[in-house]
Amino acid sequence: MSENVLRIGIGGPVGSGKTALTEALVPRLLAAGRHPAVITNDIYTQEDAQHVRRELAGILDPDRVVGVETGACPHTAVRDDPTMNLAAGAEMLERHPEVDTLLYESGGDNLTLTFSPSLADVFVFVLDTSEGEKMPRKRGPGITESDILVINKIDIAQYVRTDLGVMESDAHRVRDGKPVILTNSLTGVGVDALQDQVLALWNARPTALSR
Repeated sequence: MSENVLRIGIGGPVGSGKTALTEALVPRLLAAGRHPAVITNDIYTQEDAQHVRRELAGILDPDRVVGVETGACPHTAVRDDPTMNLAAGAEMLERHPEVDTLLYESGGDNLTLTFSPSLADVFVFVLDTSEGEKMPRKRGPGITESDILVINKIDIAQYVRTDLGVMESDAHRVRDGKPVILTNSLTGVGVDALQDQVLALWNARPTALSR
């Protein structure tokens, strides 16, 4: 796969807002002059891919959204053996050679989800405030090792008895200075900052600096 294609892995627990975040990022990437495509991961269905196509109708060519049916826990298909996703990405680029940004979205039911470096250049892990302010303190590789940690659904924190200040502070503490971004995917709060951070990490990679 071309080293000029930015590959963004978006993972996190079920219901944290990964799909909504993906849908919020795509128009911003387009506005920035990039040409994105989306690859979702579900165990048995195309539900997430269909949702992305509906939400981005008229914005993104529906053929640039595909779903991978992993048949087992999606962790395996993005972390341990990403063969299916790599094949989906290669097929997408063959059909649409103009694509320069692949967004891989994958759910999981715990904090151990990570993306294989062979699949994603920038790994974004998504928590949401409804899971409780304790989540960053639970650590796990998704929280501590991701390139960017997103705390999503900040608008509902007050309704689920989550102290957003504590959650953010603990996240910074366990991540040793790596980025933490607060978002509301439905209104777009924080999504521009997320895109800026993703592109900054991409542009700072060694292969980019060597040109």
